[in-house]
Amino acid sequence: MKRTALVTGAAHGLGAMAARRLAAAAWDVVAVDVDELGLAKTAQRSPNTHARVCDVTDPDAVAQVLAMAGPVHRVVHAASAGPAGPVLEQPLGEVQDVLRTNVLGTLSVVQATLPGMLERRAGELFLCPDASGPPASPSAAAVAAYADALWAEHGGRGVTLRCVHAEAGTPHGLVLDAMDRSLARPAPDVHVRVRSARRPLLAALARR
Repeated sequence: MKRTALVTGAAHGLGAMAARRLAAAAWDVVAVDVDELGLAKTAQRSPNTHARVCDVTDPDAVAQVLAMAGPVHRVVHAASAGPAGPVLEQPLGEVQDVLRTNVLGTLSVVQATLPGMLERRAGELFLCPDASGPPASPSAAAVAAYADALWAEHGGRGVTLRCVHAEAGTPHGLVLDAMDRSLARPAPDVHVRVRSARRPLLAALARR
Protein backbone atom coordinates (compact mmCIF):
# COMPACT_ATOMS: atom_id res chain seq x y z
CA MET A 1 0.00 0.00 0.00
CA LYS A 2 1.31 3.45 -0.94
CA ARG A 3 2.00 5.66 2.08
CA THR A 4 2.27 9.38 1.45
CA ALA A 5 3.86 11.86 3.84
CA LEU A 6 3.76 15.64 3.62
CA VAL A 7 6.81 17.29 5.16
CA THR A 8 6.95 21.08 5.43
CA GLY A 9 10.11 23.05 6.08
CA ALA A 10 11.85 20.28 4.17
CA ALA A 11 14.73 22.32 2.77
CA HIS A 12 16.71 22.42 6.03
CA GLY A 13 16.98 21.11 9.56
CA LEU A 14 14.35 18.89 11.10
CA GLY A 15 12.12 18.93 8.03
CA ALA A 16 14.94 17.88 5.70
CA MET A 17 15.97 15.00 7.97
CA ALA A 18 12.35 13.91 8.38
CA ALA A 19 11.86 13.86 4.61
CA ARG A 20 15.02 11.81 4.04
CA ARG A 21 14.19 9.35 6.80
CA LEU A 22 10.66 8.79 5.55
CA ALA A 23 11.87 8.36 1.98
CA ALA A 24 14.43 5.78 3.14
CA ALA A 25 11.57 3.92 4.85
CA ALA A 26 9.76 3.67 1.49
CA TRP A 27 7.27 6.45 2.09
CA ASP A 28 6.20 8.58 -0.87
CA VAL A 29 7.33 11.99 0.40
CA VAL A 30 6.01 15.38 -0.68
CA ALA A 31 8.67 17.82 0.51
CA VAL A 32 7.53 21.44 0.81
CA ASP A 33 9.45 24.68 1.42
CA VAL A 34 9.98 28.13 -0.08
CA ASP A 35 13.69 27.34 -0.65
CA GLU A 36 13.89 25.62 -4.03
CA LEU A 37 17.64 24.96 -3.82
CA GLY A 38 17.37 23.47 -0.35
CA LEU A 39 14.51 21.24 -1.48
CA ALA A 40 16.58 19.97 -4.38
CA LYS A 41 19.33 18.94 -1.95
CA THR A 42 16.82 17.16 0.27
CA ALA A 43 15.42 15.23 -2.68
CA GLN A 44 18.80 14.20 -4.11
CA ARG A 45 19.11 10.47 -4.87
CA SER A 46 15.57 9.87 -3.62
CA PRO A 47 13.15 9.05 -6.46
CA ASN A 48 10.22 8.83 -4.04
CA THR A 49 10.70 12.41 -2.78
CA HIS A 50 8.73 15.04 -4.67
CA ALA A 51 9.88 18.61 -4.05
CA ARG A 52 7.23 21.34 -4.18
CA VAL A 53 8.00 25.03 -3.67
CA CYS A 54 5.17 26.30 -1.49
CA ASP A 55 4.56 28.99 1.11
CA VAL A 56 2.57 27.27 3.86
CA THR A 57 0.96 30.57 4.84
CA ASP A 58 -0.86 30.55 1.47
CA PRO A 59 -3.89 28.22 1.79
CA ASP A 60 -4.40 28.11 -1.98
CA ALA A 61 -0.80 27.02 -2.56
CA VAL A 62 -1.09 24.31 0.09
CA ALA A 63 -4.36 23.11 -1.45
CA GLN A 64 -2.68 22.85 -4.86
CA VAL A 65 0.10 20.70 -3.39
CA LEU A 66 -2.44 18.43 -1.70
CA ALA A 67 -4.44 18.12 -4.93
CA MET A 68 -1.32 16.75 -6.64
CA ALA A 69 -0.26 14.57 -3.71
CA GLY A 70 -3.55 12.81 -3.10
CA PRO A 71 -4.46 11.36 0.32
CA VAL A 72 -1.80 12.05 2.94
CA HIS A 73 -1.14 9.49 5.69
CA ARG A 74 1.42 11.43 7.73
CA VAL A 75 2.14 15.14 8.11
CA VAL A 76 5.36 16.46 9.62
CA HIS A 77 4.86 20.20 9.85
CA ALA A 78 8.32 21.60 10.54
CA ALA A 79 8.08 24.89 8.63
CA SER A 80 8.79 27.68 11.08
CA ALA A 81 10.58 30.98 11.55
CA GLY A 82 12.69 31.89 14.55
CA PRO A 83 12.80 35.31 16.24
CA ALA A 84 16.08 37.18 15.84
CA GLY A 85 16.30 38.40 19.41
CA PRO A 86 14.71 38.69 22.86
CA VAL A 87 10.93 39.07 22.97
CA LEU A 88 10.94 42.68 24.16
CA GLU A 89 13.41 43.74 21.47
CA GLN A 90 11.62 42.26 18.46
CA PRO A 91 10.25 44.83 15.99
CA LEU A 92 6.51 44.52 15.42
CA GLY A 93 7.00 43.61 11.77
CA GLU A 94 9.30 40.73 12.70
CA VAL A 95 6.82 39.46 15.28
CA GLN A 96 4.06 39.54 12.67
CA ASP A 97 6.21 37.59 10.19
CA VAL A 98 7.04 34.93 12.77
CA LEU A 99 3.42 34.55 13.85
CA ARG A 100 2.28 34.42 10.23
CA THR A 101 4.69 31.59 9.43
CA ASN A 102 4.48 29.62 12.66
CA VAL A 103 0.83 30.03 13.62
CA LEU A 104 -1.09 30.85 10.44
CA GLY A 105 1.11 28.43 8.49
CA THR A 106 0.18 25.70 10.95
CA LEU A 107 -3.53 26.46 10.56
CA SER A 108 -3.19 26.39 6.78
CA VAL A 109 -1.51 22.97 6.76
CA VAL A 110 -3.86 21.46 9.33
CA GLN A 111 -6.99 22.72 7.60
CA ALA A 112 -5.74 21.25 4.31
CA THR A 113 -4.82 17.82 5.66
CA LEU A 114 -6.75 16.95 8.81
CA PRO A 115 -10.28 16.80 7.31
CA GLY A 116 -9.22 14.05 4.90
CA MET A 117 -7.58 12.07 7.68
CA LEU A 118 -10.69 12.39 9.84
CA GLU A 119 -12.86 11.23 6.95
CA ARG A 120 -10.65 8.14 6.50
CA ARG A 121 -10.36 7.76 10.30
CA ALA A 122 -6.61 7.26 9.93
CA GLY A 123 -3.46 9.38 9.82
CA GLU A 124 -0.65 10.93 11.82
CA LEU A 125 -0.22 14.67 12.29
CA PHE A 126 2.99 16.00 13.85
CA LEU A 127 3.25 19.72 14.63
CA CYS A 128 6.80 20.90 15.37
CA PRO A 129 6.56 24.52 16.53
CA ASP A 130 10.10 24.59 17.96
CA ALA A 131 11.87 23.72 14.71
CA SER A 132 13.31 27.24 14.30
CA GLY A 133 12.95 28.83 17.71
CA PRO A 134 12.99 28.32 21.47
CA PRO A 135 10.20 26.20 23.01
CA ALA A 136 9.14 29.16 25.16
CA SER A 137 8.42 31.42 22.18
CA PRO A 138 4.92 32.90 21.92
CA SER A 139 4.33 31.26 18.55
CA ALA A 140 5.26 27.81 19.89
CA ALA A 141 2.87 28.32 22.80
CA ALA A 142 0.11 29.30 20.38
CA VAL A 143 0.63 26.15 18.30
CA ALA A 144 0.63 24.02 21.46
CA ALA A 145 -2.70 25.55 22.50
CA TYR A 146 -4.05 24.95 18.99
CA ALA A 147 -3.03 21.28 19.24
CA ASP A 148 -4.97 20.98 22.50
CA ALA A 149 -8.02 22.57 20.86
CA LEU A 150 -7.79 20.19 17.90
CA TRP A 151 -7.67 17.18 20.21
CA ALA A 152 -10.57 18.47 22.28
CA GLU A 153 -12.69 18.72 19.14
CA HIS A 154 -11.48 15.75 17.10
CA GLY A 155 -9.70 13.34 19.45
CA GLY A 156 -10.70 9.70 19.29
CA ARG A 157 -11.57 9.78 15.60
CA GLY A 158 -8.67 7.66 14.37
CA VAL A 159 -6.05 10.36 13.78
CA THR A 160 -2.90 10.52 15.88
CA LEU A 161 -2.02 14.10 16.83
CA ARG A 162 1.32 15.06 18.34
CA CYS A 163 2.79 18.46 19.19
CA VAL A 164 6.56 18.12 19.49
CA HIS A 165 8.62 20.30 21.86
CA ALA A 166 12.42 20.03 21.78
CA GLU A 167 15.05 21.78 23.86
CA ALA A 168 17.29 24.14 21.91
CA GLY A 169 20.22 22.28 20.43
CA THR A 170 18.60 18.85 20.52
CA PRO A 171 19.87 16.80 17.54
CA HIS A 172 17.19 16.36 14.90
CA GLY A 173 17.67 12.61 14.92
CA LEU A 174 16.68 12.45 18.59
CA VAL A 175 13.57 14.51 17.90
CA LEU A 176 12.52 12.18 15.08
CA ASP A 177 13.19 9.13 17.26
CA ALA A 178 10.96 10.59 19.97
CA MET A 179 8.24 11.26 17.40
CA ASP A 180 8.31 7.65 16.25
CA ARG A 181 8.20 6.35 19.82
CA SER A 182 5.26 8.61 20.62
CA LEU A 183 3.07 6.66 18.21
CA ALA A 184 2.93 3.86 20.80
CA ARG A 185 1.68 6.19 23.53
CA PRO A 186 -1.97 6.64 24.53
CA ALA A 187 -3.82 8.74 21.96
CA PRO A 188 -4.71 11.65 24.30
CA ASP A 189 -1.03 12.17 25.16
CA VAL A 190 -0.70 14.93 22.57
CA HIS A 191 2.53 16.65 23.65
CA VAL A 192 5.97 15.11 23.04
CA ARG A 193 8.77 16.74 25.02
CA VAL A 194 12.30 15.96 23.87
CA ARG A 195 15.34 16.69 26.00
CA SER A 196 18.88 16.86 24.69
CA ALA A 197 20.78 13.65 25.36
CA ARG A 198 24.01 15.52 26.15
CA ARG A 199 25.49 14.74 29.53
CA PRO A 200 25.82 17.67 31.98
CA LEU A 201 29.61 17.77 31.64
CA LEU A 202 29.45 17.83 27.85
CA ALA A 203 26.79 20.53 27.98
CA ALA A 204 28.98 22.64 30.28
CA LEU A 205 31.95 22.22 27.96
CA ALA A 206 29.83 23.16 24.97
CA ARG A 207 28.90 26.48 26.64
CA ARG A 208 32.55 27.51 27.11
